[in-house]
Amino acid sequence: QVQLVESGGGLVQAGGSLRLSCAASGGTVSSYVMGWFRQAPGQEREFAARITTNGMFTYYAMSVKGRFTISRDNAKNTVYLQMNSLKPEDTAVYYCAASRSGSRSPNEYGYWGQGTQVTVSS
Repeated sequence: QVQLVESGGGLVQAGGSLRLSCAASGGTVSSYVMGWFRQAPGQEREFAARITTNGMFTYYAMSVKGRFTISRDNAKNTVYLQMNSLKPEDTAVYYCAASRSGSRSPNEYGYWGQGTQVTVSS
């Protein structure tokens, strides 16, 4: 059973940066495709980014491509999301998730963290 804990969220002005971390325990994160999702108030949870098990391939939602970078350190069982040029519309709770198969669908991810709030002020 994999446990995921996100950290690094907070309040930032538009144009600023934040780096989210997701620490895994109870399992070997290198066995899983890892993803970041986000959910704004009143909206459905949406895909932001994912990374393959060895970190060779990354995929992004069009809304974050070019501004966000997902990475992983399997030796530390940790996944990161570097977020630059933040916009008010990036405001959401950000979730880390693990999947055996990996896709853009939240339904493919069996393990989730508790989420970390990111608020971008204009």
